[in-house]
Amino acid sequence: MQRVVEFLIGLLFGLGLLISGMTDPGKVIGFLDVAGAWDPSLAFVMGGAVAVSAIAFTLLRGRSTPFLGGAMQWPEARAIDSRLVLGSLAFGVGWGLAGFCPGPALVAGGAGHAPALIFTIAMLVGMLVHELTIPQPAAAEPPPEVAEKS
Repeated sequence: MQRVVEFLIGLLFGLGLLISGMTDPGKVIGFLDVAGAWDPSLAFVMGGAVAVSAIAFTLLRGRSTPFLGGAMQWPEARAIDSRLVLGSLAFGVGWGLAGFCPGPALVAGGAGHAPALIFTIAMLVGMLVHELTIPQPAAAEPPPEVAEKS
């Protein structure tokens, strides 16, 4: 049942991206073109997402388990280091040049948009190169109730 709920949540997210037009790289590039034909619609979509996320995180802060069970997994890293800054810059430059970030690229690629498919393949190759070349910290063992559901 958990996977069905996860699928439905992903479907809702993808539909939201399609309905809002955020799978169109022109919308993203228009938002970033503050000196030209600026399109503020992305700010409203991001504002809505931040508002919903803020409410959800506030509700979850006081809980010991998520609504669907399992264990809460809050991020432990708090440091702003060179990897975070450089990764953020690379993400932002790629987003600005291509007009895609991962979520909208997957949705647009699934709809057959060729540039989004190329972007997604390049993104996956980049993730694979990172996985093969950058040492990863050892992952902590999940609690038994999480391991049993996986």
